[in-house]
Amino acid sequence: MPGRTTGRGLFRMPIIEFADFSFRYLGSEALALRRVSLSIEEGEYVLVSGPSGCGKTTFCRAINGLVPHFHRGYLSGDVFIASENTKETSVADLARTAGMVFQNPSNQLVTLNVEKELAFGPENLGIPPPEIRKKVDEMIALLDLEHLREKHPHEMSGGEQQAVALAATLALEPDILIADEPTSNLDPRSAERILGIISSLNEKGMTVVLVEHRLDLVSNDATRLLLMKDGEVVADGSPREVLVSEICEEIGVGIPKVVQVYKNLRNHGIDLGRVPLSGDELAQLAKEAHVP
Repeated sequence: MPGRTTGRGLFRMPIIEFADFSFRYLGSEALALRRVSLSIEEGEYVLVSGPSGCGKTTFCRAINGLVPHFHRGYLSGDVFIASENTKETSVADLARTAGMVFQNPSNQLVTLNVEKELAFGPENLGIPPPEIRKKVDEMIALLDLEHLREKHPHEMSGGEQQAVALAATLALEPDILIADEPTSNLDPRSAERILGIISSLNEKGMTVVLVEHRLDLVSNDATRLLLMKDGEVVADGSPREVLVSEICEEIGVGIPKVVQVYKNLRNHGIDLGRVPLSGDELAQLAKEAHVP
Protein backbone atom coordinates (compact mmCIF):
# COMPACT_ATOMS: atom_id res chain seq x y z
CA MET A 1 0.00 0.00 0.00
CA PRO A 2 1.56 3.35 -0.99
CA GLY A 3 1.97 6.22 1.42
CA ARG A 4 -0.17 9.32 1.12
CA THR A 5 0.66 12.99 1.29
CA THR A 6 -0.74 15.31 3.95
CA GLY A 7 0.30 18.57 5.53
CA ARG A 8 3.24 16.94 7.33
CA GLY A 9 4.68 15.19 4.32
CA LEU A 10 4.60 11.70 2.84
CA PHE A 11 3.42 8.96 5.16
CA ARG A 12 4.82 5.51 4.61
CA MET A 13 3.40 2.04 5.13
CA PRO A 14 0.60 1.46 7.67
CA ILE A 15 1.93 0.99 11.18
CA ILE A 16 -1.55 0.31 12.64
CA GLU A 17 -4.24 -1.66 10.84
CA PHE A 18 -7.71 -2.69 12.00
CA ALA A 19 -9.23 -5.40 9.81
CA ASP A 20 -12.98 -5.82 10.41
CA PHE A 21 -12.30 -5.81 14.16
CA SER A 22 -15.08 -6.21 16.73
CA PHE A 23 -14.82 -6.67 20.49
CA ARG A 24 -17.24 -7.24 23.36
CA TYR A 25 -16.09 -7.31 26.99
CA LEU A 26 -16.93 -10.32 29.13
CA GLY A 27 -20.19 -9.69 30.96
CA SER A 28 -21.39 -7.10 28.45
CA GLU A 29 -24.02 -7.62 25.78
CA ALA A 30 -23.00 -4.61 23.69
CA LEU A 31 -20.06 -4.49 21.32
CA ALA A 32 -17.42 -2.01 22.47
CA LEU A 33 -15.96 -1.96 18.94
CA ARG A 34 -18.00 -2.88 15.88
CA ARG A 35 -16.37 -3.94 12.59
CA VAL A 36 -13.63 -1.31 12.65
CA SER A 37 -11.54 -1.29 9.48
CA LEU A 38 -8.88 1.38 8.97
CA SER A 39 -5.15 1.88 8.70
CA ILE A 40 -2.88 4.50 10.25
CA GLU A 41 0.39 5.25 8.55
CA GLU A 42 3.74 6.13 10.07
CA GLY A 43 3.95 9.74 11.14
CA GLU A 44 0.24 10.46 11.34
CA TYR A 45 -1.30 12.40 14.23
CA VAL A 46 -4.73 10.86 14.67
CA LEU A 47 -7.22 12.56 16.97
CA VAL A 48 -10.02 10.29 18.22
CA SER A 49 -13.20 11.74 19.70
CA GLY A 50 -16.84 10.94 20.34
CA PRO A 51 -19.42 10.78 23.13
CA SER A 52 -18.73 8.94 26.39
CA GLY A 53 -18.85 5.17 26.01
CA CYS A 54 -18.42 5.22 22.23
CA GLY A 55 -15.38 2.91 22.22
CA LYS A 56 -12.44 5.33 22.24
CA THR A 57 -10.60 3.68 25.15
CA THR A 58 -11.21 0.20 23.76
CA PHE A 59 -9.80 1.39 20.43
CA CYS A 60 -6.61 2.42 22.24
CA ARG A 61 -6.44 -0.83 24.20
CA ALA A 62 -6.71 -2.79 20.98
CA ILE A 63 -3.64 -1.02 19.61
CA ASN A 64 -1.33 -1.86 22.53
CA GLY A 65 -2.71 -5.35 23.10
CA LEU A 66 -4.51 -4.79 26.41
CA VAL A 67 -7.45 -5.98 24.34
CA PRO A 68 -7.51 -8.98 24.16
CA HIS A 69 -4.63 -10.04 26.45
CA PHE A 70 -5.65 -8.18 29.63
CA HIS A 71 -9.28 -7.25 28.97
CA ARG A 72 -10.90 -10.50 27.94
CA GLY A 73 -13.97 -10.92 25.81
CA TYR A 74 -15.39 -11.92 22.45
CA LEU A 75 -13.54 -10.68 19.39
CA SER A 76 -13.49 -11.09 15.66
CA GLY A 77 -11.20 -9.65 13.03
CA ASP A 78 -7.60 -8.56 13.55
CA VAL A 79 -5.39 -5.67 14.60
CA PHE A 80 -1.85 -5.43 13.23
CA ILE A 81 0.87 -3.25 14.76
CA ALA A 82 3.95 -2.94 12.56
CA SER A 83 2.68 -6.05 10.73
CA GLU A 84 2.42 -8.06 14.00
CA ASN A 85 -1.00 -9.50 14.86
CA THR A 86 -1.87 -8.31 18.37
CA LYS A 87 -3.62 -11.61 19.13
CA GLU A 88 -0.32 -13.41 18.65
CA THR A 89 2.01 -10.83 20.25
CA SER A 90 2.45 -10.22 23.98
CA VAL A 91 1.65 -6.87 25.58
CA ALA A 92 5.32 -6.59 26.62
CA ASP A 93 6.49 -7.01 23.04
CA LEU A 94 3.86 -4.60 21.73
CA ALA A 95 4.98 -1.99 24.29
CA ARG A 96 8.26 -1.68 22.41
CA THR A 97 6.27 -0.37 19.44
CA ALA A 98 3.12 1.14 20.96
CA GLY A 99 3.43 3.04 24.24
CA MET A 100 0.32 4.24 26.04
CA VAL A 101 -0.38 7.10 28.44
CA PHE A 102 -3.59 6.61 30.40
CA GLN A 103 -6.26 9.09 31.46
CA ASN A 104 -5.31 8.59 35.13
CA PRO A 105 -1.49 8.61 35.27
CA SER A 106 -1.30 7.47 38.91
CA ASN A 107 -2.50 4.04 37.76
CA GLN A 108 0.68 3.47 35.75
CA LEU A 109 3.25 4.89 38.19
CA VAL A 110 4.66 2.05 40.29
CA THR A 111 8.04 3.02 41.81
CA LEU A 112 9.32 5.23 44.63
CA ASN A 113 10.66 8.19 42.69
CA VAL A 114 10.72 9.69 39.22
CA GLU A 115 14.21 8.48 38.34
CA LYS A 116 13.31 4.88 39.19
CA GLU A 117 10.01 5.24 37.31
CA LEU A 118 11.76 6.26 34.12
CA ALA A 119 14.27 3.41 34.46
CA PHE A 120 11.66 0.75 35.21
CA GLY A 121 10.57 0.01 31.63
CA PRO A 122 14.04 -0.04 30.05
CA GLU A 123 15.29 -2.30 32.89
CA ASN A 124 12.55 -4.81 32.10
CA LEU A 125 13.63 -4.78 28.48
CA GLY A 126 17.18 -5.73 29.51
CA ILE A 127 18.77 -2.49 28.33
CA PRO A 128 22.33 -2.03 29.73
CA PRO A 129 22.54 0.29 32.80
CA PRO A 130 24.69 2.98 31.09
CA GLU A 131 22.10 3.30 28.32
CA ILE A 132 19.30 3.43 30.89
CA ARG A 133 20.97 6.27 32.78
CA LYS A 134 21.41 8.18 29.54
CA LYS A 135 17.77 7.63 28.57
CA VAL A 136 16.53 8.71 32.01
CA ASP A 137 18.52 11.93 31.78
CA GLU A 138 17.17 12.57 28.28
CA MET A 139 13.56 12.13 29.40
CA ILE A 140 14.06 14.30 32.47
CA ALA A 141 15.44 17.05 30.24
CA LEU A 142 12.69 16.65 27.61
CA LEU A 143 9.86 16.90 30.14
CA ASP A 144 11.66 19.35 32.46
CA LEU A 145 11.53 16.98 35.45
CA GLU A 146 14.88 17.66 37.12
CA HIS A 147 13.22 19.23 40.17
CA LEU A 148 11.13 16.06 40.56
CA ARG A 149 13.89 13.49 40.05
CA GLU A 150 13.84 12.17 43.65
CA LYS A 151 10.17 12.82 44.36
CA HIS A 152 7.56 10.09 44.88
CA PRO A 153 5.10 10.19 41.96
CA HIS A 154 2.06 10.10 44.25
CA GLU A 155 3.22 13.29 46.00
CA MET A 156 3.02 15.27 42.75
CA SER A 157 0.24 17.23 41.07
CA GLY A 158 -1.85 15.72 38.30
CA GLY A 159 0.09 17.65 35.68
CA GLU A 160 3.41 16.48 37.08
CA GLN A 161 2.20 12.88 37.22
CA GLN A 162 1.06 13.05 33.60
CA ALA A 163 4.45 14.43 32.56
CA VAL A 164 6.20 11.57 34.39
CA ALA A 165 3.87 8.98 32.83
CA LEU A 166 4.61 10.41 29.40
CA ALA A 167 8.35 10.39 30.09
CA ALA A 168 8.21 6.77 31.31
CA THR A 169 6.37 5.76 28.15
CA LEU A 170 8.81 7.59 25.89
CA ALA A 171 11.77 5.99 27.69
CA LEU A 172 10.82 2.75 25.92
CA GLU A 173 11.34 4.54 22.58
CA PRO A 174 8.04 3.43 21.02
CA ASP A 175 7.22 4.18 17.39
CA ILE A 176 3.60 4.88 18.36
CA LEU A 177 2.34 7.03 21.22
CA ILE A 178 -1.22 6.35 22.36
CA ALA A 179 -2.65 8.94 24.74
CA ASP A 180 -6.13 8.37 26.19
CA GLU A 181 -7.45 11.79 27.27
CA PRO A 182 -4.11 12.81 28.81
CA THR A 183 -5.34 16.32 29.67
CA SER A 184 -8.67 15.45 31.32
CA ASN A 185 -7.41 16.11 34.86
CA LEU A 186 -5.02 18.95 34.02
CA ASP A 187 -5.27 22.72 34.31
CA PRO A 188 -5.11 24.64 30.98
CA ARG A 189 -1.41 25.47 31.33
CA SER A 190 -0.39 21.87 32.07
CA ALA A 191 -2.63 20.60 29.27
CA GLU A 192 -1.06 22.98 26.77
CA ARG A 193 2.42 21.88 27.82
CA ILE A 194 1.71 18.15 27.51
CA LEU A 195 -0.01 18.57 24.15
CA GLY A 196 2.83 20.75 22.90
CA ILE A 197 5.35 18.02 23.70
CA ILE A 198 3.19 15.41 21.95
CA SER A 199 2.90 17.63 18.86
CA SER A 200 6.67 18.13 18.84
CA LEU A 201 7.22 14.36 18.97
CA ASN A 202 4.88 13.92 16.00
CA GLU A 203 6.76 16.57 14.04
CA LYS A 204 9.89 14.47 14.59
CA GLY A 205 8.19 11.41 13.08
CA MET A 206 6.39 9.64 15.94
CA THR A 207 2.94 8.27 15.15
CA VAL A 208 0.38 9.67 17.60
CA VAL A 209 -3.10 8.41 18.46
CA LEU A 210 -4.72 10.85 20.88
CA VAL A 211 -8.16 10.60 22.48
CA GLU A 212 -9.52 14.03 23.40
CA HIS A 213 -13.01 15.53 23.72
CA ARG A 214 -11.83 19.15 23.78
CA LEU A 215 -11.17 19.41 20.07
CA ASP A 216 -10.15 23.06 20.25
CA LEU A 217 -6.95 21.97 22.05
CA VAL A 218 -5.56 19.68 19.37
CA SER A 219 -7.47 19.93 16.08
CA ASN A 220 -4.82 22.32 14.73
CA ASP A 221 -2.05 19.77 15.42
CA ALA A 222 -3.77 16.59 14.24
CA THR A 223 -3.52 15.43 10.64
CA ARG A 224 -6.60 13.23 10.91
CA LEU A 225 -9.79 13.10 12.99
CA LEU A 226 -11.78 9.97 13.78
CA LEU A 227 -15.24 10.29 15.33
CA MET A 228 -16.80 7.28 17.03
CA LYS A 229 -20.29 6.35 18.16
CA ASP A 230 -21.53 3.04 19.60
CA GLY A 231 -18.26 1.30 18.79
CA GLU A 232 -18.15 2.40 15.16
CA VAL A 233 -15.98 4.92 13.34
CA VAL A 234 -18.60 7.25 11.85
CA ALA A 235 -16.25 9.90 10.43
CA ASP A 236 -12.65 9.75 9.24
CA GLY A 237 -10.89 12.63 7.53
CA SER A 238 -8.88 15.78 8.04
CA PRO A 239 -9.99 17.95 10.98
CA ARG A 240 -11.07 20.70 8.56
CA GLU A 241 -13.31 18.25 6.69
CA VAL A 242 -14.84 16.48 9.66
CA LEU A 243 -15.44 19.50 11.90
CA VAL A 244 -17.71 21.24 9.38
CA SER A 245 -19.76 18.13 8.67
CA GLU A 246 -23.17 17.53 10.22
CA ILE A 247 -21.96 14.37 11.95
CA CYS A 248 -20.48 16.35 14.86
CA GLU A 249 -23.85 17.74 15.85
CA GLU A 250 -25.59 14.43 15.15
CA ILE A 251 -23.44 12.52 17.66
CA GLY A 252 -23.07 15.34 20.18
CA VAL A 253 -19.43 16.29 19.64
CA GLY A 254 -18.69 19.94 20.36
CA ILE A 255 -16.73 21.76 17.68
CA PRO A 256 -14.10 24.46 18.31
CA LYS A 257 -15.44 28.00 18.60
CA VAL A 258 -13.44 29.13 15.56
CA VAL A 259 -15.13 26.46 13.44
CA GLN A 260 -18.54 27.57 14.69
CA VAL A 261 -17.69 31.16 13.72
CA TYR A 262 -16.69 29.91 10.26
CA LYS A 263 -20.02 28.09 9.89
CA ASN A 264 -21.98 31.14 11.05
CA LEU A 265 -20.20 33.35 8.52
CA ARG A 266 -20.77 30.79 5.78
CA ASN A 267 -24.48 30.71 6.59
CA HIS A 268 -24.50 34.47 6.02
CA GLY A 269 -22.82 34.13 2.64
CA ILE A 270 -19.26 34.94 3.74
CA ASP A 271 -16.65 32.46 2.48
CA LEU A 272 -13.32 32.46 4.34
CA GLY A 273 -11.77 30.06 1.83
CA ARG A 274 -10.89 27.34 4.33
CA VAL A 275 -11.91 26.17 7.78
CA PRO A 276 -9.82 27.86 10.51
CA LEU A 277 -8.44 25.75 13.34
CA SER A 278 -7.03 28.51 15.54
CA GLY A 279 -7.90 32.05 16.57
CA ASP A 280 -4.92 33.46 14.70
CA GLU A 281 -5.91 31.64 11.52
CA LEU A 282 -9.50 32.87 11.85
CA ALA A 283 -8.32 36.46 12.26
CA GLN A 284 -6.06 36.20 9.20
CA LEU A 285 -8.77 34.64 7.02
CA ALA A 286 -11.32 37.22 8.15
CA LYS A 287 -8.88 40.01 7.29
CA GLU A 288 -8.24 38.55 3.83
CA ALA A 289 -12.00 38.21 3.24
CA HIS A 290 -12.54 41.82 4.41
CA VAL A 291 -14.92 40.75 7.15
CA PRO A 292 -15.82 43.85 9.20
